[in-house]
Amino acid sequence: MVNLFASFHRKLYFPCRFYKRYHNFNCMAEQQSSFKQSLGLLDATMIVAGSMIGSGIFIVSADIARNVGSPGWLIFVWVITGFMTLTAALSYGELSGMFPKAGGQYVYLKEAYNPLIGFLYGWSFFSVIQTGTIAAVAVAFSKFTGHFFPVFDLVDAAKNPDHPNILLKAGFVTIQYAHLLSIAVILLLTYINTRGVKEGKLIQTTFTLAKLAALFGLIIFGFAIASGSNWSANWSDAWTMKNIAIPEGGGTSATEVVGMAVLGAIAASMVGSIFSSDAWNNVTFIAGEIKNPKRNIGLSLFLGTLIVTLIYVAANLMYTYVLPMEAIATAPKDRVATAASQEIFGGAVGAGIIAALIMISTFGCNNGLILAGARVYYTMAKDKLFFKRTGTLNSKGVPAYALWVQSIFCCLWAISGKYGDLLDMISFVVVGFYMLTIAGIFILRKKRPEAERPYKAFGYPVLPILYILMGLAFCILLIMYKPKFTWPGLLITLAGIPIYYLAVSRKKVTNQTNQ
Repeated sequence: MVNLFASFHRKLYFPCRFYKRYHNFNCMAEQQSSFKQSLGLLDATMIVAGSMIGSGIFIVSADIARNVGSPGWLIFVWVITGFMTLTAALSYGELSGMFPKAGGQYVYLKEAYNPLIGFLYGWSFFSVIQTGTIAAVAVAFSKFTGHFFPVFDLVDAAKNPDHPNILLKAGFVTIQYAHLLSIAVILLLTYINTRGVKEGKLIQTTFTLAKLAALFGLIIFGFAIASGSNWSANWSDAWTMKNIAIPEGGGTSATEVVGMAVLGAIAASMVGSIFSSDAWNNVTFIAGEIKNPKRNIGLSLFLGTLIVTLIYVAANLMYTYVLPMEAIATAPKDRVATAASQEIFGGAVGAGIIAALIMISTFGCNNGLILAGARVYYTMAKDKLFFKRTGTLNSKGVPAYALWVQSIFCCLWAISGKYGDLLDMISFVVVGFYMLTIAGIFILRKKRPEAERPYKAFGYPVLPILYILMGLAFCILLIMYKPKFTWPGLLITLAGIPIYYLAVSRKKVTNQTNQ
């Protein structure tokens, strides 16, 4: 695998050698040795909020409603997810103050445990967590662009093999026009971010403020305009948990969930809500580019996660105000927000509003993910655990090479169509790494009691312990009731162990050669 990485590196670098030779163009000219601190508190907060809000809040409530079947439990799932996210964000504030440099969670795990644990996170991050998320968000952008331009609508190739939206079929790979648009968005945002952090910052702040305003507007209009006739009916039986199924013949069937199955239903529901609330830690990856990072990273984590948690809970309350629970659970293609908007504004207008809002949301979300992700690979390369060239900055002070490597893998995931399954499977691993990172606070307080801590974890030790216990309960319940969401992600992570030792042995050989 290490040799494969090296081969891939040579292929990527060939275009630069070509231009340098024939056009006297220096691809890596005037490299900078350090990041520019050019992001303020507002920018950092917008990265937190913008990276969290993609397409999930508009869709995943349908699956949650099918699992729990009542408004009380629907809101409970979002509240408990928000509480966990806020608790984790407040805990990360201490770590960000101790290590205010690029790499974020990768650095925290390496410092608290050992380089192997840090690498396993970085490996999972690169192989699925970040690249798969970027691909999924890009495809979501394309799918909703299809509302205005039908050629970009994503179709089921198995059911419609001759659909005009399908451009090419080659074996198990099917390429549609939606995939091409997804790739174009990934490459465009990657290019913009290679031009400097200020360019990425402008897109992030502008699009995040726009989608926050639009979401608040949708929530307010929902409560102000809709009749609200479903509110009483929904909340009259708020805490009877039901599993809502959709038989092949149409209609719905509801089965009451009792006993230990209640815990399994909550855990299955939280796969979607946790995915929708993830990526809040992306701001820690760009610590080297934030002004006064010891203060602003922790504060931006708190503000960003608080804003998003309030929006998510309010949006779901609005759904239960506008739609009956069965309509939430059976929304066409799980598009709950579209169904609610159509109820508020009317059919075509409502669907168009949500499609435009999701396009804005996913475009801004992907900008934050693309901007932040490359900084992890940059830091790994500095530790000689990733492509060497990804550890360099271009003349604009950004890791351009790391951005392009990331984009290639994101494009491959977008074409594969398998990112959705893998992201479901990786939820177990994501929470696992969050638990390890927060446990690292306790370890570092013992290992480095004298270290500077400009900000200490809020509610320590109660809140960090509470998060670890809640995360552990979530993971155990997934193992018990939804094993398909656990072992594949774990296998992906463990696959990084031999790669790590190959990389370490290669590093030793290189060091001996250079001596």
